[in-house]
Amino acid sequence: MSLAPRLDLRQSQSLVMTPQLQQAIKLLALSNLEIEAVIAEEVEKNPLLESSSPADDAPIAAPDAVEAARDEPAGADELVVAGEAAGESLDVDIATERFDDGPSDFAGPASSASGEAIDFDGFADTHDSLADLLLAQAGAQLADADLFIAQHLIDQIDEAGYLRADLLDVSMRLGVPLARVEAVLAVIHTFEPTGVGARDLAECLALQAKEADRYDPCMARLIDNLDLVARGDLARLKRLCDVDDEDMADMIRELRDYDPKPGCRYGGEASIAVVPDLYVTKSGKGWAIEINGATLPRVLVNRRYYNELSHGPQDKASKAWLTDRLASANWLVKALDQRQRTIIRVATEIVKQQEAFFLHGVAHLRPLTLSKVADAIEMHESTVSRVTSNKYLSCARGLFELKYFFTSAIQSADGGDAVSAEAVKSAIRALIANEGASILSDDTLVELLNAKGFGIARRTVAKYREAIGLGSSVQRRRARALAGG
Repeated sequence: MSLAPRLDLRQSQSLVMTPQLQQAIKLLALSNLEIEAVIAEEVEKNPLLESSSPADDAPIAAPDAVEAARDEPAGADELVVAGEAAGESLDVDIATERFDDGPSDFAGPASSASGEAIDFDGFADTHDSLADLLLAQAGAQLADADLFIAQHLIDQIDEAGYLRADLLDVSMRLGVPLARVEAVLAVIHTFEPTGVGARDLAECLALQAKEADRYDPCMARLIDNLDLVARGDLARLKRLCDVDDEDMADMIRELRDYDPKPGCRYGGEASIAVVPDLYVTKSGKGWAIEINGATLPRVLVNRRYYNELSHGPQDKASKAWLTDRLASANWLVKALDQRQRTIIRVATEIVKQQEAFFLHGVAHLRPLTLSKVADAIEMHESTVSRVTSNKYLSCARGLFELKYFFTSAIQSADGGDAVSAEAVKSAIRALIANEGASILSDDTLVELLNAKGFGIARRTVAKYREAIGLGSSVQRRRARALAGG
């Protein structure tokens, strides 16, 4: 074997992820609102792109999801196969087509008596944050160095109203005696909401009990033993507090009226409503599925501007730049169109597979996997995963994330068709909600579920019960004892 250097020619094939292809794949995983931000950024960078208002958008609709799907492009998978297809003309003429943005289009825009559009965001609560409220009270009661210490402590109070700082560290950092920091904190403890500035739950409840003039030695011992309250150990609590059944019931009832997170009623950011990416409505033939165009601006290539620039004086670099901008604009338009068609194809298959859910509810939700949908529409499983990420579907039964419709299978006890895990969770929730005076153990739940046709083990019942936030039979019995005490 020769060890001398030499030149060899080798031929091989490989799939190259071009920037355009990476962009097309990235667009699949984004929601409509995120796409809107991407479009705005692209329009700002590319002078050949222009977008219209959402009111003029053109969603792509599937008239009937349960009938055989028509032959359509394979979406991102087709872009992968196409590779470097950016040289083709990708401009789409949709000026002659008419589309509706969704069910809201038929109602017309909401307007006030003056004819102006109603700003529903204006109805949102605009109260001050917790920090603003505390700083205002500190400014009214403290001054100079004490006010500075109070401002520093308020900065360390979280949204729930608890102080997340060590007083000794604060004292050393600010260079003031620890006793002075404690005195300022004592003033903060008198602020509204009552209980703010507490360092733990016991101190928070104690502050509220003092405010209500109910912090006697018995209540103090009760608050010092919150672990026993959580476990429902009433017998031991009565011995520690030296009270009878009636007094213990009154104390626990009052303790439950206190707010464990007093700051939550003030701070926090305004909640943002989830905007659906898809609408599913019942039609005469089956199900109508359409993209929510109200959040998806239409993007077009400005051919007239391109012609003006291309026929003007320009050097070689300018011509190359203009060609690149045109190719980029065309690719974005095609990628967005393929994205919409891919989403519609995936949603169509989901509705087809889960039609019983849309007709009868969660109890009829069928087991479904990404691979099953991918095989049905002849796409890759990763493409279906991207399409179902961060996207929501609106139907007559409510608003659901697309991932919601993919659940694991639970075998039927009678040998019938398997059922979804969500259907089992719904059944467990219903059984516990209607258990009445007799608390159902996990073993009893297994028997009841088996009677309903669910072949499920006890450990699976416990796992699903915990997943939906329901305690064990012991925990529910103690909670009922505390509530009824």
